[in-house]
Amino acid sequence: MNNQKQQKPTLTGQRFKTRKRDEKERFDPTHFQESIVQGLNQTGTDLEAVAKFLDASGAKLDYRRYAETLFDILVAGGMLAPGGTLSDDMTRTEFCLFRAQEDLETMQAYAQVFNKLIRRYKYLEKGFEEEIKKLLLFLKGFTESERNKLAMLTGILLANGNISASILSSLFNENLVKEGVSAAFAVKLFKSWIAEKDINSVAGSLRKVGMDNRLMELFPANKRSCEHFSKYFTDAGLKELSDFARNQQSIGARKELQKELQEMMGRGDPQKEIIAYTREEMKKANLSEQAMISIIWTSVMSCVEWNKKEELVTEQAIKHLKQYSALLKAFTSQGLSELSLLLKIQEYCYDNIHFMNSFQKIVVLLYKADVVSEEAILKWYTEAHLAKGKSVFLEQMKKFVEWLKNAEEESESDEEEAD
Repeated sequence: MNNQKQQKPTLTGQRFKTRKRDEKERFDPTHFQESIVQGLNQTGTDLEAVAKFLDASGAKLDYRRYAETLFDILVAGGMLAPGGTLSDDMTRTEFCLFRAQEDLETMQAYAQVFNKLIRRYKYLEKGFEEEIKKLLLFLKGFTESERNKLAMLTGILLANGNISASILSSLFNENLVKEGVSAAFAVKLFKSWIAEKDINSVAGSLRKVGMDNRLMELFPANKRSCEHFSKYFTDAGLKELSDFARNQQSIGARKELQKELQEMMGRGDPQKEIIAYTREEMKKANLSEQAMISIIWTSVMSCVEWNKKEELVTEQAIKHLKQYSALLKAFTSQGLSELSLLLKIQEYCYDNIHFMNSFQKIVVLLYKADVVSEEAILKWYTEAHLAKGKSVFLEQMKKFVEWLKNAEEESESDEEEAD
């Protein structure tokens, strides 16, 4: 056994050779660009051949590292400098999206090229979305024809779910909006999207990313109204989009109104003030009385913490609704409004299990307070009720409805005798 003290290694003067794989490769897209441009020049306008070339090249070229360069070339024919102009002293190709024919069929064929490429190399998906966002910010640097082609392509890609609608946030850029570039681009984009799918596809995708209420931002602040939006897109042949935006604004206005009403009730504001405010907002938002009574009911029922015990919640609800009967009465001047309220109450009692046995007592209270009439109750009972909890609620109302019918018959009989 060797008892000699082992000599400790020293660091001084020692050099470790860096492994080749650990060396950081310098970012130099020149060779990559030359290879892609050469391939595109050889395949020309044959987009099937382009797709095959791109598929094969992914095995030899570093798509992951040079994704932006790749997409710049496919769209603009070369690398783009900030602002959207082609970089100087770089190899370019005429066989790209911007030099293609400006028609929907050609753009659909280009969409297929991008779709095949990204399906083959999934890691390019995120980089492609970033590229589209960047291109939208560069719109001012492109010609009108280039913008139109990009708009059509983007609409097709959105329709087919190849990219997320979140890319549209680039169109809200202040400079693009101010000069009208965003709105004009959006016309072409939404036309190709709807041609490829339909307005439901647009609505679903926009809602998914919270863009459904932001379309007004395509216009400068002084033109950001539902009227201007509607006229602009209707004149451009996109009435479906105008109707969708109008509907979204109405939904947004209803939510805001409901929130404000809840706050007013929470503060204990006088009902006269609440009624006056509600009438004003109803007029502003062009809401019907039927729509308004639904909002009021939801606000009234949302501004209180309900007891979890079923036997106590009915008593609490009656007390609470008595307090707001004047407000409910102010917005049930029409038979349809009364019916809308009854349907809303039925829906609420069904959706909130603790209220299942409260329905009849709530309706009787509102009848006594002149909020709903016997005509509305009888119409609800005989034909206009919802399917939700139908058997339970009809059974609850049976005796009261019989009493109403008897009272009506007696009243008619008295009138006949008087005559």
